Amino acid sequence: MLNRDVREKLIAIVGENNVEDNNASLLAYSYDSTPRYQTLPDAMVAPRNKHEVSAVVKVCNEHQIPIVPRGSGTNLCAGTTPSEGGIVLIFKHMREILEIDEENLTMTVQAGVYTKDILDRAQAVGLFYPPDPGSMHISQIGGNISENSGGLRGLKYGVTRDYVLGLEIVLPNGEIIQTGGKLAKDVAGYDLTRLYVGAEGTLGVITEAILKLVPQPETKQTMLALYHDLGAAAESVSAIIANRIIPATLEFLDQATVQVVEDYAKIGLPTEAKAVLLIEQDGPPEVVARDMEKIASLCKDNQAFDVQVAQTDEEAEQLTAARRTALSALSRLKPTTILEDATVPRSKIAAMVKAIGEIAAKYELTICTFGHAGDGNLHPTCLTDARNEQEMELVEKAFAEIFEKAVELGGTITGEHGVGMMKLPYLHLKAGEHGVEAMRRIKQALDPHGIMNPGKMFEPLTKQSKEMEK
Repeated sequence: MLNRDVREKLIAIVGENNVEDNNASLLAYSYDSTPRYQTLPDAMVAPRNKHEVSAVVKVCNEHQIPIVPRGSGTNLCAGTTPSEGGIVLIFKHMREILEIDEENLTMTVQAGVYTKDILDRAQAVGLFYPPDPGSMHISQIGGNISENSGGLRGLKYGVTRDYVLGLEIVLPNGEIIQTGGKLAKDVAGYDLTRLYVGAEGTLGVITEAILKLVPQPETKQTMLALYHDLGAAAESVSAIIANRIIPATLEFLDQATVQVVEDYAKIGLPTEAKAVLLIEQDGPPEVVARDMEKIASLCKDNQAFDVQVAQTDEEAEQLTAARRTALSALSRLKPTTILEDATVPRSKIAAMVKAIGEIAAKYELTICTFGHAGDGNLHPTCLTDARNEQEMELVEKAFAEIFEKAVELGGTITGEHGVGMMKLPYLHLKAGEHGVEAMRRIKQALDPHGIMNPGKMFEPLTKQSKEMEK
């Protein structure tokens, strides 16, 4: 628990109503959307502006109190679980869209703004913010930036990192810095903006962001391609990209996922198909029409037994919305749903899907697979029960093999979920021991007391290592 002196200092900064340490509040902020990870913090603190964030961080740095910056807690890597206690910093008072600059195509926002609000405000002036994480209706931009969130449109438009032009950051010592700006070019020193995107709150607190906007696409079309064979669906993905067509969305669902989603959404999804590709293209009408015609032909050439084009905007929206419900639908089947992500080069999707199936069979587990096939980002999802300790041991072994296979195929252990606590044991598979050590030393330089979201990404420097450095 926080001692009385620290608690009074925090209250003096943010006000008594913005420091909560009752049991209900501590429980509410003890976990995020990741199963099986939960630790009570010592308090929840809700600063009202960047200056209060700075003052709170200075107090915590002085007393070496852990800080966990938290958005809506929708992450899937245990990235905002207060594993070492301390305070959870939330941004319910910092939800303002500060500026929409139509001349420079930017939007400046505070960390607590909901992702969907950013998209809606951009569309209201004929502009577009492409990143669309599955939780965009409730996720906050600060969390998106900290996890470098992806989404369905990642293939054509990229991920959150590609739309962050500048940041306002409170460093672990409480100092406030600005990085980047409304610039197309800027090579003045280290690219600190990029360093903080995806840093999972381990290097400081993001309070504001300058986001890049793009023109709103003129039109879009959506289709489903149905397959009797998983491999044929994966080959279609490779064929589409090889023909120099980059769809806005190119999603993959296996039969088990389609069946569960259809039972949940009831919109007439083809449950007889072994695999389904959901494909969307946007842009000028003539380009969209040409691309969709060619995509349909490529899918049929690669053994699609049916290709269905949405006839109305409502039908298209239903199809995309159904894909977004995959996790919610799967979560209804078992007490515990573990959604992971492993990314491989597009050319290796078929091999990765096959490997996931073989690993699931080896450990006698139920693993459904869906994901962003266009960028090689698959989501193997295990339906299990955390109360079954024997099965959970098998689940851990299965996912370890899945991550190893992804790296073996030239991929990575996470394409968009982040490392957090959940994938901490596997980071070395991708980054290597020396790479992990380089990251650890950056952390040590910026956060010598280790107060920023400790226990995430990698283990801290050991006492022995610190003594050797001296």
